[in-house]
Amino acid sequence: MVAASLDMLEESLIKKISILSKLEEENDKQKEILSSLDEEREPEFDACLDEKAKLIDELSLLDDGFQSLFDRVKEEVGANKDLYKDQIKRMQQLIEEITGKSASIEASEHRNKRLAEQFFSAARQKMNAGRQASAAAFNYYQTMNNFKDIPPQFLDKQN
Repeated sequence: MVAASLDMLEESLIKKISILSKLEEENDKQKEILSSLDEEREPEFDACLDEKAKLIDELSLLDDGFQSLFDRVKEEVGANKDLYKDQIKRMQQLIEEITGKSASIEASEHRNKRLAEQFFSAARQKMNAGRQASAAAFNYYQTMNNFKDIPPQFLDKQN
């Protein structure tokens, strides 16, 4: 029973590595999209965010399942470490790999956050410039409409 549970824990860790690899790929896509984002690539950016959300949900489910299974076999494994030495060693290696991937993903998320902030700042500036141009055009239109009712002011003053 415990050996089967440890096998399931190991499979869970392998699946987690797979999901983390997919998450790294999505982060790379997101970085590429943010580096050259224009209005044509916004749906691509949204799809990337949706995919990352799905992957994160899968990771959460895996973590919850791993933790509950681990809690059930923790005492037995702790009491008989020598029996499960090989499986424990493999799982430790998998956990090290997961830790490395997690750190890499966190770093790429920070880089992507900075790129997103730059993009949204530029988009805000474009909107403000458009709003200012629109306001100037509207003011010009109103001013010109008000001048059409003013009679000519030039008078000839000859004696």
